[in-house]
Amino acid sequence: MDQAVATKVAPATPRRAKETGVPDNKQFMHPTLLRNYGNWKYHDRPRPGVLHHVSHSGEEVWSVRAGTQRQMDVYTIRKLCDIADKYAEGHVRFTIRSNIEFMVADQKKVAPLIAALESAGFPVGGTGNSVTMIAHTQGFLHCDIPGTDASGVVKALMDELYDEFKREEMPNRVHMSTSCCEINCGGQADIAIIMQHTKPPKINHDLVANVCERPAVVARCPVAAIRPALVNGKPSLEVDEKKCVCCGACYPPCPPMQINDPEHSKLAIWVGGKNSNARDKPTFMKMVASGLPNNPPRWPEVGEVVRKILYTYKEDARPWERMADWIDRIGWPRFFEKTGLPFTKYLIDDWRGSRSSLNASAHIRF
Repeated sequence: MDQAVATKVAPATPRRAKETGVPDNKQFMHPTLLRNYGNWKYHDRPRPGVLHHVSHSGEEVWSVRAGTQRQMDVYTIRKLCDIADKYAEGHVRFTIRSNIEFMVADQKKVAPLIAALESAGFPVGGTGNSVTMIAHTQGFLHCDIPGTDASGVVKALMDELYDEFKREEMPNRVHMSTSCCEINCGGQADIAIIMQHTKPPKINHDLVANVCERPAVVARCPVAAIRPALVNGKPSLEVDEKKCVCCGACYPPCPPMQINDPEHSKLAIWVGGKNSNARDKPTFMKMVASGLPNNPPRWPEVGEVVRKILYTYKEDARPWERMADWIDRIGWPRFFEKTGLPFTKYLIDDWRGSRSSLNASAHIRF
């Protein structure tokens, strides 16, 4: 009897959750970084692409940053890992802008590591006052709503800005991003290339009832421009074109609402976005060029506009001025005059009452 009772009250082994969130990054750190975590005396840049970290204990670490493509095959990853094993004790990390950094505790290994990366086709740079690697969205490889190949635009632009990535000759850092739809997952940037749908979706009413969960599609629209309808005796959907902002959010849950169009899906350039820091507030991007053709594989029209903006900023901005600070100083009229870009009423909107033209409310208005 006593044994039976003891068996009943024995504590059960708790089941461990399979998903425990983000893993502890310290288990992957270079030993020198781990020993001196939060105990750094100063950081400097001996050359473009190399960061030098010195701790209060006197230990030193060099981070060598190289540019890589965001989508990599297994052979490229193995090549990078082989370089890390040979020159960096196997310690690497990827940055949020798809660069790769190798941590080295021996200064004598820095130059051979740079030579190995450059000979393998990975440019070393992207630090300080340079054009950093372009952050971009997934594009056709993974996303269900792209209007263009974001990674292709990045490849075409970085081929032209290769030297600006390797050198630190800009007034300040230049962050760029590319987004393959107007949801803009690429985020705020000094220069952003964003896909721009210019026409509401075309609905194939014969397929909506069989393919789409209509309440989910109605709820997906950020401006309440979609509502249920009965078309040719079949349940379907309709779009209020006066409300529609052509964002394309309805297409993933309902493929019969096709919005991609080779003629009406264009690219737009936005400038002046940045995140906040200890000294300055964030700024939001403004559109300065629109209606650029989606012209793969090299997108020459987009490259021409980006070069105009970038090199005008490089020549005219003061040291340490970000793109937004430079534009605030010279004003928008001078920006368009200096860059030679045409200004239309569809571009920047600085009017204080412009908040009424933004879809900033979550309330549905019919």
